[in-house]
Amino acid sequence: MNTVEVYDTTLRDGTQGENISLSVDDKLRITQLLDDFGVTYIEGGWPGSNPKDAAYFQRAKDLTLTHAKITAFGMTCRVGGSPHDDANILALLDAETPVCTVVGKTSLLHVTEVIRTTPEENLRIIRESLAFLTANGREVIYDAEHFFDGYKLSAEYAFQTLQAALDGGATMLVLCETNGGSMPWEVEEITRTVAEAFPGARLGIHTHNDSEVAVANTLAGVRGGAVQVQGTINGYGERTGNANLCSIIPNLELKMGYQCLPDGKLASLTRVSRAVSEIANMAPNFGAAYVGRSAFAHKGGMHVAAIRRNVDSYQHIDPALVGNELRVLVSDLSGRGNMLSKAEEYGLDLSSKDAQEVVQQIKELESRGFVFEGAEASIAMLMRRRQPDYVPPFELLDFMVVVENRRGRGLFAEATVKIRVAGQEIHTVSEGNGPVDALDRALRKALVPVFPQLGAFQLADYKVRILDGQNGAAATTRVLIDTQNGHQRWSTVGASANIIEASWQALADSVEYGLVVVEPEPVSL
Repeated sequence: MNTVEVYDTTLRDGTQGENISLSVDDKLRITQLLDDFGVTYIEGGWPGSNPKDAAYFQRAKDLTLTHAKITAFGMTCRVGGSPHDDANILALLDAETPVCTVVGKTSLLHVTEVIRTTPEENLRIIRESLAFLTANGREVIYDAEHFFDGYKLSAEYAFQTLQAALDGGATMLVLCETNGGSMPWEVEEITRTVAEAFPGARLGIHTHNDSEVAVANTLAGVRGGAVQVQGTINGYGERTGNANLCSIIPNLELKMGYQCLPDGKLASLTRVSRAVSEIANMAPNFGAAYVGRSAFAHKGGMHVAAIRRNVDSYQHIDPALVGNELRVLVSDLSGRGNMLSKAEEYGLDLSSKDAQEVVQQIKELESRGFVFEGAEASIAMLMRRRQPDYVPPFELLDFMVVVENRRGRGLFAEATVKIRVAGQEIHTVSEGNGPVDALDRALRKALVPVFPQLGAFQLADYKVRILDGQNGAAATTRVLIDTQNGHQRWSTVGASANIIEASWQALADSVEYGLVVVEPEPVSL
């Protein structure tokens, strides 16, 4: 099997994405994560650009890495200067990494208009910068910035810059599609032309996603002869992002027959993607290929009916290969198969007739503002209530919520709840910092003596959405509640023109699900 090296630049190019900022500790955690994943190179940052990157390289020396090499990134020495006394070049040496990646100008536009020098001087600073680092014992990777644009402007000069890099000792020539404007067929053809012109050189490919083809361009580069792919986890990066390694790697391994990672590591892909998004404090992209929560989620009734007969009928790979999982969603687009699959997931014996009736109930509820895709605990309760032997743990008789603004006390919320539990009617009242909190406290007050495990439940999130704002204060309100007990988390939904009623629906489902499914037996508090 042919191999392709993975060069990860999440810690440098990825952090140039909007709203992404990593502390030194964050970068060290991601470094360890990427090394465990099995990438070949980890670009740690630009040591000459800021103190944080300099601190990262200092602390990274203490890491014990088993697979990856850390590389420091920088640019060629200044026009008219020498690498021997160039602060940026010396910072690369001070980083003490085994590898240095140096970016240089390929396009005559950038040579004459950006760094404002002659073509000959640009060739000199490329050659001498790389030679200096090579002489100091560093493996040097050369990033040919704007290569494809430069090639289209003057292929002859673009080739001269690559030759200068080889003369300086570069071990890898990386063709950079910096502006993200080239198409895959162009990238493949140009990369193949370079491979033919420099038969002894090893080529890499680095693309950006401005035209939404960064992954395709990277794969095209490999088809053209590249043996190294550069990108970031989750496609983080400047403007619209870098090429997404979470798509590139499985495409290369599963679709194109290349090996990028050590055996067995591909199954960690989803975990790595989600861990990096968590560390970067970025919301995960549910729709991301391979690793997204929705990547193998099936919602349409026809699709679910098909995968119940043959799981491969509506998925291109086994999700376990990348550490993901198949999911069946339930909504007003669902069919009977969706409900039967969900019943099996929850270990319930649901008849075909009951499944169809639950589907109809869900369709009717969604027409009134409910949504069940993000509230699977509410789905579970709809199905459990269809079981012939199901006995609910409690029954609501009535509730009342009062919100007042009292002089000297400010806003004040009080809830009264009357429920039937264990054959008895219990009437409780409780205060809260708002109407939903007061309701929650009153319900707990009534139930905890009978179900002490409820004391471990916590309201983790409360989301409100107004569905038809044109109706003003009479608009339908949807409430989603997340509850957790320390080791599990579940979501429920309610919808009504009255926000308190919608909140009660979601709250009651949440408590009932917790008592029936999550903690059916009392726990030690």
